[in-house]
Amino acid sequence: MKEFKGRVIAAGEVTAEAVVTRQGFNTLASMQMMFIQSKTRCVDQSNPDLYKKILGGKALCLPQTIGSTTGGMFLYSAVKSGKAPACLLFSKEIDSLAAAGAVLADVWCDEAKMPTVDCLGDEFLDYVQDGDMITVKADGTVIVDR
Repeated sequence: MKEFKGRVIAAGEVTAEAVVTRQGFNTLASMQMMFIQSKTRCVDQSNPDLYKKILGGKALCLPQTIGSTTGGMFLYSAVKSGKAPACLLFSKEIDSLAAAGAVLADVWCDEAKMPTVDCLGDEFLDYVQDGDMITVKADGTVIVDR
């Protein structure tokens, strides 16, 4: 078990299984089929770390998001529809579009939350592996348990 401390973007507490990418996450390309899939799977073929893996309900561990200006609204929509990752855990600083989506979801979605923490550091992404159990605390503490 290892503990990391990051900056809280959207507070909350959750425990979920990790799904990890070590490259940029294109929200639109990865989640565009979420409304017609029973479980949100990554459909971005250019991200081999995540391609075809279930994202909904998982602790999505990533360095940063990349891509379209629609990314924030896709994150908000995923939370609103109940198909979002359980949490977003960034090793680097979150970009403004992803932050907007996480904050909008936190403010507008009473029925579901997606805790979001950034600045966890490169050591976090070097350590965490698919299948690890992740616990996120409201203060930005992230515990990785194997």
